Amino acid sequence: MTGSGEPQHAQERIWDAEAAQSYDTPGTGMFASEVLEPTVDRLAELAGGGRALEFAIGTGRVAVPLAERGVPVTGIELSRPMIEQLRTKVDEATIPVITGDMATASAPGPYSLVYLVFNTISNLLTQAEQVACFRNAARHLEPGGRFVIELWVPELRKLPPGQQATVITADPGYIGLDTYDVLRQLVVSHHFTFDESKQAKLFRSPHRYIWPAELDLMAQLAGFELETRHADWAGADFTAESRSHVSVYRLPQDR
Repeated sequence: MTGSGEPQHAQERIWDAEAAQSYDTPGTGMFASEVLEPTVDRLAELAGGGRALEFAIGTGRVAVPLAERGVPVTGIELSRPMIEQLRTKVDEATIPVITGDMATASAPGPYSLVYLVFNTISNLLTQAEQVACFRNAARHLEPGGRFVIELWVPELRKLPPGQQATVITADPGYIGLDTYDVLRQLVVSHHFTFDESKQAKLFRSPHRYIWPAELDLMAQLAGFELETRHADWAGADFTAESRSHVSVYRLPQDR
């Protein structure tokens, strides 16, 4: 699931054929049914019988089951290898995809729902590009349409003075680290996978983290109002301890 934020060739180096082929983990991680089912349920509800547009559709983790629920889905995606992986699941007629940057690319609309899942707005590495993403969502929506963003809450409270990194996850065979540039509001996620051998495999991805209040201001600049914010797709309360949020923004009916 990729946007822009870096020169296009740099993003394509990150989300290349190798990354696309190893992205899907059927039945586990973000592909687990307990993760996907509440996501698809909520998005189908928010679509309200209308059409949906996914920014950074990736390999179709969410779009494919959402389309199977009867919601017409179109996607925008920068990485051609990710689109090729999606095409092993569904054809162009089932889920059309426009190749391009989610901050600027256009898809034939309008739509009742635009959605952006799994922290992917942070792939845009400047505030200006993130604001442009909101404005692009607004351009695609009909009056009263919704823009849904799933995003993590920056974990700077876990960053001790003088330290630049936090451990995301430490599991058998996997360690995840985030390194921060707090002056530029940037973070690089480092994903190490390993087995019994001496060799480990590293995948890195850069992000610009966004505080919820900043995200709300971006929404206002694009003409949205915050409708709801929950800690997850199932509707848990968002609190000071929540590690992520699902925020639903809505355009006025009379725009």
